[in-house]
Amino acid sequence: MAAAAVDSAMEVVPAQAEEAAPEATGLSCLVNLPGEVLEYILCSGSLTAADIGRVSSTCRRLRELCQSSGKVWKEQFRVRWPSLMKHYSPTDYVNWLEEYKVRQKAGLEARKIVASFSKRFFSEHVPCNGFSDIENLEGPEIFFEDELVCILNMEGRKALTWKYYAKKILYYLRQQKILNNLKAFLQQPDDYESYLEGAVYIDQYCNPLSDISLKDIQAQIDSIVELVCKTLRGINSRHPSLAFKAGESSMIMEIELQSQVLDAMNYVLYDQLKFKGNRMDYYNALNLYMHQVLIRRTGIPISMSLLYLTIARQLGVPLEPVNFPSHFLLRWCQGAEGATLDIFDYIYIDAFGKGKQLTVKECEYLIGQHVTAALYGVVNVKKVLQRMVGNLLSLGKREGIDQSYQLLRDSLDLYLAMYPDQVQLLLLQARLYFHLGIWPEKVLDILQHIQTLDPGQHGAVGYLVQHTLEHIERKKEEVGVEVKLRSHEKHRDVCYSIGLIMKHKRYGYNCVIYGWDPTCMMGHEWIRNMNVHSLPHGHHQPFYNVLVEDGSCRYAAQENLEYNVEPQEISHPDVGRYFSEFTGTHYIPNAELEIRYPEDLESVYETVQNIYSAKKENVE
Repeated sequence: MAAAAVDSAMEVVPAQAEEAAPEATGLSCLVNLPGEVLEYILCSGSLTAADIGRVSSTCRRLRELCQSSGKVWKEQFRVRWPSLMKHYSPTDYVNWLEEYKVRQKAGLEARKIVASFSKRFFSEHVPCNGFSDIENLEGPEIFFEDELVCILNMEGRKALTWKYYAKKILYYLRQQKILNNLKAFLQQPDDYESYLEGAVYIDQYCNPLSDISLKDIQAQIDSIVELVCKTLRGINSRHPSLAFKAGESSMIMEIELQSQVLDAMNYVLYDQLKFKGNRMDYYNALNLYMHQVLIRRTGIPISMSLLYLTIARQLGVPLEPVNFPSHFLLRWCQGAEGATLDIFDYIYIDAFGKGKQLTVKECEYLIGQHVTAALYGVVNVKKVLQRMVGNLLSLGKREGIDQSYQLLRDSLDLYLAMYPDQVQLLLLQARLYFHLGIWPEKVLDILQHIQTLDPGQHGAVGYLVQHTLEHIERKKEEVGVEVKLRSHEKHRDVCYSIGLIMKHKRYGYNCVIYGWDPTCMMGHEWIRNMNVHSLPHGHHQPFYNVLVEDGSCRYAAQENLEYNVEPQEISHPDVGRYFSEFTGTHYIPNAELEIRYPEDLESVYETVQNIYSAKKENVE
């Protein structure tokens, strides 16, 4: 089935054969048309690449029109993969036929790997080295990424397993590339002050599947700068900032002229565009992503400050970031250039508070405590990014519903990229992977690194090493696949099947079954904590593994479940791991899940026929 999907997705481009003499009268008439008309016909979109290959082999004239670097093959490439055109310069010489073949080959290879992932990694999380196959593929990385995006964009409710693994692979590839870019960025000298660039790397890493680029975010900021200039022109038509060209880094030194810029900024940002600090939903990770700050026009002190700082500097006002406790600020120098300055020679700007300008005393009132002069000092890019990632780390620790702890994992990666020897964070990362049951080999590597950095962590490290090694040994001892047959005598009480959309009688949540046991297979402690003994049938009844619409995975007793008479898709991130398609009434298991429950699909069809067909007849 996977091979068929691969073949159907890609057409074969025939090799251009030796030209043949035009035999048919129709062809003779065709080749006598003006070149522009012929080119228009060939680029009309009605011909496939295979058609163009055959056309080009008929005669010299058509072969010349279909030359590999010409408009015809460029149009074929553009129509087939439009998103890739942004990577080519109009002035570059490109062999479009060769690009087409390379892209097509990359797509075939990418699809073969995606198709193999379910069989290889169904029973476990994709290991660290699981992506090595696609990392080692020859050809431009953008071609592989583009094919993965094509898979994700497949229409309809089919190919769910393909989409699931394509998403994982794309997530990994993009994060690795972004992390490498961030590490290179952090190697820049201290006077390299592109705060926005660093913030965008953090945004990209946490949202690798979103189309986020520094260029696009800068363009949005440039449009705000234009609005500020328009307002500034009304204040002072001869203001020097109005003469700045894009990309210039000139600074204006007169305080009065700087003040005019800040007044114009405050009007545009807070009055005209309605930017504001997000007091109602402060602890939301979206407040820290620059692309979301621009879309939602809200954020927290540090993200609002970076936006404010970027705009001010583009207009010649040399604001500086202040890593103030509990509330990130900017400072604006009021002292003479070259003079010895202290904290009282600055005005402090609260971008979260609509650009309010504060004195030292007012800053202390803002957070309700006295602070030392050192905390009013300016900080470099790395310290700013450390604080942003620290905020994300705190939010990741607060995650409740997201059982994958993706935000915590991402923020740990970012923090350790900046400070790789932070023992407590390394220990947290090892404990997190251990808790999730993923990447045991990586857990051991982290623990070895911790032991080298701080031998005093021997107790915590020794415990995790022991249990991780036990986990690895248990995985080695696992043999074969457990097959559960509904027809077996011990499964006679199992009423429901994998793929059915259910509703919890007590809690009301919607879910889909992806596994079942004839009796509760959890330990005594779990049974006691979940108060299973209070159920009429206790733990001596079938229990079901279910994916819940809120993103959680639960283990539910049979007596607590009922058919959902209005079945709907379950928006759980792991649906594609177990199912290949949603039919509108139920999910169809993928090949790996069907091997484990070979008799369930027939039972599902019977249930759907009895439950939903009867309902439809009653409605009619």
